[in-house]
Amino acid sequence: MSNSITANSNNNAASLPGADLIALAGRLLVAYLFIPAGFAKLMGFAGTVGYIKSIGLPLPEVAAAIAIVVELGAGIALLLGYKTRIAAVVLAVFTLVASFFFHAYWSLPDAQKMMQMLMFNKNVAVAGGLLVLAAFGAGRLSIDKK
Repeated sequence: MSNSITANSNNNAASLPGADLIALAGRLLVAYLFIPAGFAKLMGFAGTVGYIKSIGLPLPEVAAAIAIVVELGAGIALLLGYKTRIAAVVLAVFTLVASFFFHAYWSLPDAQKMMQMLMFNKNVAVAGGLLVLAAFGAGRLSIDKK
């Protein structure tokens, strides 16, 4: 009573028709969130540092450099499917931590709450998707090939 879409101990998600293409598309779409953001931070380093300062975080230059390395480095790794599970966990943690500092809707005036709550919730969902990638891997159309 098994079909090609269900998973069991002898089967995995790759049995879904087109699963590797779906995994590739997913990785591309998630990487599209991080790579341009990291590149923008790199090209506008002073502005990124200023924004981090405005939030009140310590060592804003170091925080900006970390954000660039994580978004570009782990984003490109995700895109290529290289060390995907590690890259996905790093990006998930980064995204959740950044959300608490940069989208703290609970401490904002009512006029600003809704947009920041949407951004916070979007980031929580992105982190969830990244954790799924961490759990199941990049698929066969990747450097990892799993």
